Amino acid sequence: MEAVPALLQHVRAEMSRVIVGQQEMRDQCVITLLCQGHALLEGVPGIAKTLAVKTLSRLLRLSFQRVQCTSDLMPADIIGTNVLNAASGAFQLHRGPVFTDLLLVDEVNRMPPRTQAALLECMEERQVTIDGTRYTLSPAFTVFATQNPVEFEGTYPLPEAELDRFLLKIRVPYPNAAEEVRLLASVQGGLDSRALDQMNLAAVEASLLAEAQRETRAVTVQEALFDYIVQIVRRTREWPSLSLGASPRAAVNLMAVAKAMAAVDGRDYLIPDDVKAASGPVLRHRVVLKPEADLEGVTPDQVLHDVLRAVAVPR
Repeated sequence: MEAVPALLQHVRAEMSRVIVGQQEMRDQCVITLLCQGHALLEGVPGIAKTLAVKTLSRLLRLSFQRVQCTSDLMPADIIGTNVLNAASGAFQLHRGPVFTDLLLVDEVNRMPPRTQAALLECMEERQVTIDGTRYTLSPAFTVFATQNPVEFEGTYPLPEAELDRFLLKIRVPYPNAAEEVRLLASVQGGLDSRALDQMNLAAVEASLLAEAQRETRAVTVQEALFDYIVQIVRRTREWPSLSLGASPRAAVNLMAVAKAMAAVDGRDYLIPDDVKAASGPVLRHRVVLKPEADLEGVTPDQVLHDVLRAVAVPR
């Protein structure tokens, strides 16, 4: 297990030059790429969600595009469309921002349903269909979508089918007081997040990410842990305060993320603690609280904590 720790160490060191704090968010963004999934970042504006993804693309030598969602965003605005070339008299494909490696979809819950459906095809199939013709996207295509948890005017709630396609839901909190002091000191010292080109960030070797992904897939999982993962997922389907539990896709993703966490820890084998650590980010957006539980202020993370306590840990 060499590539994963090397990749993570490099990313942590270089991103700390740009972003103060937010260690958990940064690590989970890397885990998303190790598992070749997509991530939903939830947090208020101004806490470096966009900057983190943009910086990550530079460090990993991946192309980057950004979409700012609005209520009138059309599918053609993100996937592209055929445009008539006046000189040749033929239609040419004008590629949309999904033809990239890392796509940041800002305020995804402002995207109308038709456009959400187009994005769903990109996420699940890594392809787009334009005028009946299919176009393959980059093998590294990854969506990092953001949403504001406190503003709901003019938004479209994401359907469960789309939420289930996100590998992780990453909670991005405010930095603590010491981190905000460091941030102000860094800005006073010349840090300008809009001038990444001038920061001379050191990118990793082009093959390191692919090697790290191979190491992640090769992490060993004992048979007892298969049953442990399944029991956790199945308990969410019958939990009293939940109206919707996690799907079989959630179980697959839970194992994949747990393997990535083991690799990040430098191990080539899975332990129950990896599964526990992965449960929150993987399952919190896949379960639906009953109305009475929601009114009482219960959160999905609290329910998942209780579920983990109720499932016997394999020895």
